[in-house]
Amino acid sequence: MRFEKIIPTPRLSHYVQYLVISEHGETQEYKVFPGTGLVIGFQYKGKLSVVQDRIETGLATAGITGLSDNYKVFKSSAGIGTILVFFTETGISHFSTTPAHELFNQSIALDNIFSKAQITTTEEQLAYARSDAERIQVVERFLLSVLKEKQADQLIVEAVRLIYQSKGAIRIKELSKALLISQSPFEKRFRKIVGTSPKKFASIVRFNAVLNNMDTYKSLTELCFEYNFFDQAHFIKDFKQYTGDTPENFKRLL
Repeated sequence: MRFEKIIPTPRLSHYVQYLVISEHGETQEYKVFPGTGLVIGFQYKGKLSVVQDRIETGLATAGITGLSDNYKVFKSSAGIGTILVFFTETGISHFSTTPAHELFNQSIALDNIFSKAQITTTEEQLAYARSDAERIQVVERFLLSVLKEKQADQLIVEAVRLIYQSKGAIRIKELSKALLISQSPFEKRFRKIVGTSPKKFASIVRFNAVLNNMDTYKSLTELCFEYNFFDQAHFIKDFKQYTGDTPENFKRLL
C-alpha cells in the first residue's frame, strides 16, 4: 500500500492542498470520513467502487466527490493506482462553474463537470505516463487548463478561517454578525463556494478536530466538553454519523 502526498505547483497552491499518489496491491475495502474540501480522482490503473448497503456501484475512472455528512465505504480492485487532488475549502470554485453544493454527498464522473474531451485526453496521457512525476504533471496540466483567474470571495475565506479558529463551535448567527452580512445571503454564498451550509461545515470541522485528538490521554467526557457539544449523547450521535462507530469503540481501536 502507498499513499504519498505531493505539494502542488505554486500556481495551484492557493486552491489545492495537496495531490496524492495512492496504490494498493490487493483488493481493499475502506472507509473515508467527511473532509472539508472536494476531491478529484483519476484511476490510471484498476477500478474503484462505492459500497452502500452491501451493494457495490462502480465509479468512473475520473471522478469527483463532494463534501459529505457521513462516512463512505469504497472498494478498490487489486493493483489499483490513483492520483487524488485534495482541494482547499474554497478551491473548487476556481475551476468549476458548478455550484459546489450540487455535489454534496455525491461521487460522480468528472465529465459531468468538465468537458468530456478534456477528461478523455487526460486519461489517455495518464495511460502513457511511466512515472509518478509524469502522472502528476498530467493532472496538474489538466487543472491549469481549467483554472479560472478570478478573485476569491474574501468574505467566505474569512468565514472559513473563523470556523477553524473556533474549532467548529461558532454559532452561525454569531458568524454572520461578525462578517456584517445577514444570515440568508451569507449561507447561500457559502453553500455555493464551499459545498454545504456553514452549520454543516462547522460540524465537519469540529468532527475532524475531535478525530485528531482521539489518540490523546483525554477522556471522551473531556473531549465532549472541549469541543462544546451540548451533551455526550449529541457527541456520540455526531461521531457515529461521521464514522459509523461509537467514539468509545473507535478510541479503543487506535
